[in-house]
Amino acid sequence: QVQLVESGGGLVQAGGSLRLSCAASGRTFSSYGMGWFRQAPGKEREFVAAISASGASTYYADSVKGRFTISRDGAKNTVYLQMNSLKPEDTAAYYCAKRTVRTAGWVADDYRYWGQGTQVTVSS
Repeated sequence: QVQLVESGGGLVQAGGSLRLSCAASGRTFSSYGMGWFRQAPGKEREFVAAISASGASTYYADSVKGRFTISRDGAKNTVYLQMNSLKPEDTAAYYCAKRTVRTAGWVADDYRYWGQGTQVTVSS
């Protein structure tokens, strides 16, 4: 059973930074692509960032490119999302997800396992 547990969310002022973490259970963490998605109240879930199994390939939504960085640590079975220059429109619940292939991707339906989410609130 794969479990993904996010942490690191909170309340921050605009322009501030947060680092989200996603700890994954299981021995196959390093074999699969990982991603971050977010969902704001009343809006659909949207892609934020993704990373391949090796970490060599990353993808970002245009809205976060240049401000967010996704990374992974195989020794810790953890994927991170460093968020800088946060804006009020970044306010959302952020979800970590795991694919069943090695590549990175931005389509939510390609992710099989999901965490419970962590709330990020950016005040203006």
